[in-house]
Amino acid sequence: MSISTGDRLPDSTLMSMGPEGPQERPLHALTKGRKIVIFAVPGAYTPTCHSAHVPSFVRNMDALKSKGVDEVICVSVNDPFVMQAWGEATGATDAGITMLADASGGFTKALGLDFSLAPAGLYGRSLRYAMLVDDGVVSILNLEEDAGVCETSAGEALLAAMG
Repeated sequence: MSISTGDRLPDSTLMSMGPEGPQERPLHALTKGRKIVIFAVPGAYTPTCHSAHVPSFVRNMDALKSKGVDEVICVSVNDPFVMQAWGEATGATDAGITMLADASGGFTKALGLDFSLAPAGLYGRSLRYAMLVDDGVVSILNLEEDAGVCETSAGEALLAAMG
């Protein structure tokens, strides 16, 4: 069963690059008492993720912040080294998007949003989605039916869903 609106996020730990190297980022600490956006992509540097999904959130950072969003987080089943480089390459880091690695895929599996696409070499990856999380509870979940498309999970669509 996958996560739904009204559900609490699972207790998980993601990873980012810190000054001393990879560091753990407990999800409960990122969400407690805060309004955050989490959007997930099937893979860093993959075509739709790179050319559509991340840029849609870069374009909408100011509008999301004006709606009271404390932090925007991009998650992918990749390692923290790749996520850091990809954030720099896309301008996401400069825009203030936090790039977090779900290195083991544990968070994605706990959400029930994992999939594999063997012909593309993608195994245990995340479906494409965007969610608004208030104090650890999912208030909006925009899940794409096709991981190769970025429409309902784009920054503009999430912003519109926020009203």
